[in-house]
Amino acid sequence: MRLTSMLLLLILNNKLPANAQPSNYGKLRNGDILFQDLDCGPLCEAIESVTKGYGGRHFSHLGLVSIIADSVFIIEAIGTQVQKTAIDKFVNRSEHEILLGRPKRKFSNIAKQSVVIAARKLSIPYDNAFLYNNGKYYCSELVYDVFKEANTNKPVFALEPMTFKMPNSNKFFPVWVQYYKDLNLAIPEGEMGINPGGISRSKKLKMYRYKK
Repeated sequence: MRLTSMLLLLILNNKLPANAQPSNYGKLRNGDILFQDLDCGPLCEAIESVTKGYGGRHFSHLGLVSIIADSVFIIEAIGTQVQKTAIDKFVNRSEHEILLGRPKRKFSNIAKQSVVIAARKLSIPYDNAFLYNNGKYYCSELVYDVFKEANTNKPVFALEPMTFKMPNSNKFFPVWVQYYKDLNLAIPEGEMGINPGGISRSKKLKMYRYKK
C-alpha cells in the first residue's frame, strides 16, 4: 500500500467533543462514514502532533459505506485511485478502534445520494499532493465533494486552512519538506483543505464506536 494513501491534511485549533457513544448504531447504512487510524510512519506522526479527531482520537483515513444487496463495501480514495473495498478488508487494515460517523436525520437523504455520486468517482486518481479541486481525490476530499454535490452544491462539511508546520513553530516538519520536494511542488501551507479528523468533529454527524 502506498504511504501517501494513508495521509490526512493538517488543521490546527481543533475543539474536541465528548467521547463517542456505545456501539448502538445498528446495521450500517448507506452514507455512513468509517474513520481509521492507519500507522504510516513519520508522516502520520507529524500529522498527529497537530491534528485531533473526535474525542481526541487520531484519524488518518476514512471511507463511505455503500450497501449493494446484502454486501457492504467502502468507497474510498486510497492507493492509486478511488475504489470500492469490501468491508472486511477495510476494517482489518488497522488494529486501532474504528469510529462510525452517521449523518444526522436532517442529512440522511443527502448521505444516501452521496453514495450514488461517489460510485461515479471510481477510478479517479488519488491526490497525493493534497490539493483541493485538482481533478484528483484524497480520502476526505472525496467525502467532502460527494456530500456537497448531493446537497445541491452546498458544503455539508467545512474546509479549513492547512498547516504543515511544527506546533508553536514557524518551521515545517522536515518530513513534509522532503515529501513535497520529491513531488517537485511547493508545500501548500495555508491553502484550504479537509481531513478525516475535521469531518469526524462535524456537528452534522453522530459518532459511534464500530465493532468489527
